[in-house]
Amino acid sequence: MSHLTYGEAGVVGLIQGITELFPLSSLGHNVLIPALIGGSWAKDLNVSAPESPYLAYIVGLHVATAIAMIIYFWRDWVRIIAAFFASLRHFAAPEPGTSRWEPQGTDQTLAWMILLGTIPVGIAGVALEHLFRVAFSKPIPTALFLFANGLILLGGERLRRRGADVQAAQEAADQEVAVQQRAAVAAGGRAAVGGGRHSSGQRALKQQQASLAVASDRRLVAVGYVTAIGLGAMQILALLPGISRDGIVMVSGMFRGLSRQDAARFSFLLSAPVILAAGALKIGDLTGPLGAGIRGQVLFGSVLSGIGAYLALRFLVRYLSDATRTLTPFAIYCLVVGLGSAVYLSVR
Repeated sequence: MSHLTYGEAGVVGLIQGITELFPLSSLGHNVLIPALIGGSWAKDLNVSAPESPYLAYIVGLHVATAIAMIIYFWRDWVRIIAAFFASLRHFAAPEPGTSRWEPQGTDQTLAWMILLGTIPVGIAGVALEHLFRVAFSKPIPTALFLFANGLILLGGERLRRRGADVQAAQEAADQEVAVQQRAAVAAGGRAAVGGGRHSSGQRALKQQQASLAVASDRRLVAVGYVTAIGLGAMQILALLPGISRDGIVMVSGMFRGLSRQDAARFSFLLSAPVILAAGALKIGDLTGPLGAGIRGQVLFGSVLSGIGAYLALRFLVRYLSDATRTLTPFAIYCLVVGLGSAVYLSVR
């Protein structure tokens, strides 16, 4: 693995960051790209090897991706983490007339939903990750799983069309929140002295985003803990290379009645701690023998992975907020690349 070049590290790192957030399966691409290129790529970048140095490299990329997600949602994470610790204080000393084991308010409930939602995939990851990686992380099965991921996304798009009325009602409510925020900031801005228009606009945008996030969180907590655990458990399927973590949670959330935008938000919030924990559990691989000779490449690829993830997340949040845009382009990509790769690798 000491032959991993900076070019290979950069290409894999950037694609990892983008495909981790897009519903396209980063692990699937990590398996398929070396196989399709062949040569030294296929030899050196083999994720299914029992003791794969390539896996140590991917660990570094996952940590960078998770950090990018946390940075993007940092305001939300500050609020959610603060609420979690507040709930612990409530458990230790509940207020009179309240239940010791019942979180108080939206933020505390959402914090526990995320925590409980990570437990199933955490247990499965520890127990099954090695088996799934060695048994299924072969190029042709991965290509077929990617094709299946495309079918899942098409199914999610059908669900979205069936729930068009709910989506439209939510968008109308969100638009009303946005209008109220702009009006409030404009009223405050009239009292500002010179040159405050730009800062007022920036403040309005941030307040609007915060208000929409809070409104989305209220809808999320309404689905309850059982649904949160179920959505978290769906991430287990992402242990199969080619199945997208965010894609499967997003589609499952829509199946449970969430709008596409709310399902995507919960998916992103749910993914960050899972990805970070998975990377942290294997960080010793980078500091041990498996990481020898590739630490510079890991750093380079991780930086590109983090940048790619942040930009992909910005794009996706805006893309999914527009009701006229669909998951169909991602589904078609998975169908074409998955089937095309399976055929090419079978006849090559």
